[in-house]
Amino acid sequence: MRKVKEFSGITENILAFKEEVANANKITFAGMPGVCSPFAELFAYAVRDKESVFVTGLDLSTARKVELTPQGMQFSEDADPHADVVALLGGLTLPKANIKTEDVNETVSKILKKDGKLLGLCYNKMFQNAGWDKEIEFDCIINGNLEGFVLKK
Repeated sequence: MRKVKEFSGITENILAFKEEVANANKITFAGMPGVCSPFAELFAYAVRDKESVFVTGLDLSTARKVELTPQGMQFSEDADPHADVVALLGGLTLPKANIKTEDVNETVSKILKKDGKLLGLCYNKMFQNAGWDKEIEFDCIINGNLEGFVLKK
């Protein structure tokens, strides 16, 4: 894979995602609860005109719609995970998740529609650091780098 764009900040991170899914009707996010689910809600909010689904880990039986409510994006009823875009979230690579790339590839093959797009959404090069960029055929990885500081009085 080659770098085609640079960005800074969460807004530009979200805009890069919106560009990649512009032609999609439905996006299925796969990630770990607590760690990835808030990011799925954030990215789904950015494309709230599209259908979004969240799958916990790789367990397709957990597929839930991601819907806009007065409190923001929330997981609701059961959903069909088949989608034009499958967005894998970086938390899947964490050792605690205990997920193998072979299982990821198998799951993606079950839910990604023909001619669909496989995205990786992560921070601090999680997919590259775990070697997943070599074992999974991503169409695009959107990586944000987190930098920060703490100020005190």
